Amino acid sequence: MNIGFIGIGKLGMACAETMATKHNVTGYDIYPKTSDKIKISDNLRGAVTGQDIIFIAVQTPHDPRYGGAEPIAHLPNVDFDYTTVETVLEEVNAWASPEQLVVLISTVLPGTVRERLRPRITNARFVYNPYLIAMGSVEWDMVNPEMVIIGTEDGSTTGDAQELISFYETIMENNPRYEVGTWDEAECIKVFYNTFISAKLGLVNMIQDVAIRQGNINVDVVTNALAKSSMRIMGPKYMTAGLGDAGPCHPRDNIALRFLAEKLDLQYDLFDAIMHAREIQAKNMAKYLAMESQVNGKLPVWIHGKAYKPGVDYLEGSYSLLVGHFLEHAFGITPMYIDPLTEKTNPKSVRGVVLLAHNRQITYGYAGDDKEQELYCTILPDSVIIDPWRTYSTDDANIKVIHYGNTRIH
Repeated sequence: MNIGFIGIGKLGMACAETMATKHNVTGYDIYPKTSDKIKISDNLRGAVTGQDIIFIAVQTPHDPRYGGAEPIAHLPNVDFDYTTVETVLEEVNAWASPEQLVVLISTVLPGTVRERLRPRITNARFVYNPYLIAMGSVEWDMVNPEMVIIGTEDGSTTGDAQELISFYETIMENNPRYEVGTWDEAECIKVFYNTFISAKLGLVNMIQDVAIRQGNINVDVVTNALAKSSMRIMGPKYMTAGLGDAGPCHPRDNIALRFLAEKLDLQYDLFDAIMHAREIQAKNMAKYLAMESQVNGKLPVWIHGKAYKPGVDYLEGSYSLLVGHFLEHAFGITPMYIDPLTEKTNPKSVRGVVLLAHNRQITYGYAGDDKEQELYCTILPDSVIIDPWRTYSTDDANIKVIHYGNTRIH
């Protein structure tokens, strides 16, 4: 098929290039892009005219203050900014025709497609199809999704929905379930999927906080028991306590749902508590680092991993930065960061209190990446290593390793 892909940025390019393994793809972005797998058009019209399906993957951002790398729960509730997606839809409509299918994959709040976005596409057919993909594993996520979310006006599984399903069947490596509903149901599936993850991480990290305060508790014993309780409450993913929810999607999705709860006058706001818990958990982590620094002769504090996850250079919503914020503003300690993908220079060795923020196995294990997280530098004797993932060990008796969350007495 001939595919147009508008918005070939952080996620879009990887998606477009994956589609190009089986189809002819033409991409367009307002910023110059290069690719040896897809054709790049220098104007939007080139990604619309003559295409069978036109995918739109442009941002629906928040103000940068809502990124999640600094406290955001106290800020006013705000919706996503739909300016860019509205403009792009209108531009696409100018060149689109009835035989074409326009597919929007951007994250939006429930009701937005029906009220604001679908009316801007009058010359072509329209489907809402938000993706469940994550930075660092986009290509794998694209062809091995847990589910494919498809929204049509009335939730029909035929016609436009079936055309899109037939397209995806040509590129999928697994056999995903296709969840077809109304535009509004598809919006809900996507945004609540993300916020379920935020809530889940908030709960398991609360158990970690209890372990630290109560004593005689290994958080992994508790969460492993809960993770196996698949009959009623959960599956195993996102059931490793560690650092909090991070990245450019989940924190802002919770803020957006706070806005929706207020807009719909639900009389309760679960998401305020989730975001507040995320920030207090980061502050608890910072307090623990500061305490270890103090009792060990005011050792400097290093955060091993600045990006919001290993293997990427993106700082949006970085939990490492949030912990660093509290270290500096609540405890008067300015941390230093070690990350080969975000820092211009990195030390070859450090001595101090070191927080192991990155853990590749836990982050990407679901995608088959079982490589152990390599240290970005040598950690010298007389250091204290804080490992919130509880996997690191060393034979050096002069390095103290604390498995944060495990206070069981051996």
